[in-house]
Amino acid sequence: MRTITSARLVLRPWEAGDADFLLDLEGRWEVVRYLGADPTTMTSRSQALASIERRRAISEHPVHGIWVITDQAGARLGNLLLKPIPLSAGEDPSDPADVEIGWHLHPDTWGHGYATEAARAASVDAVARGQSRIIAVTHPDNHPSQAVCRRIGMRHLGATTRYMDTSCELFELTRDG
Repeated sequence: MRTITSARLVLRPWEAGDADFLLDLEGRWEVVRYLGADPTTMTSRSQALASIERRRAISEHPVHGIWVITDQAGARLGNLLLKPIPLSAGEDPSDPADVEIGWHLHPDTWGHGYATEAARAASVDAVARGQSRIIAVTHPDNHPSQAVCRRIGMRHLGATTRYMDTSCELFELTRDG
């Protein structure tokens, strides 16, 4: 499992000691309201620990991962993921899997550019490791995340229902720009 750094941030693998932070983060409706087709808040420490184990398993991959975002001093700020995205029912599974980048940060850290900096660092790392295309999907009303997509150089491709059985706005970043 690797760590990714930027000027102000460290993206590191989740650990069991992060469970209380994860429960606080994903126990907030304002944080999870745009996550997936059926967002739900996390309600227990055991859910947080189980989620951390799933995140760590994904992070064994040489490119994909789910990281806790911290500042250089170690204060936890949020979550960043880079992993294959589930297709909607009825989509052709023989197509190569699309790799999604996504983020959510604690409300106390909103407005400081951390999502943009973390997403940029992770996407640069992924491209350097051979990932030629990264997508992001956002809820149509999630304008702050759409702004992050644009700030990291993603191109808006429009509305889609291809992923997660829901309608979302699709953004793309390719190695060639």
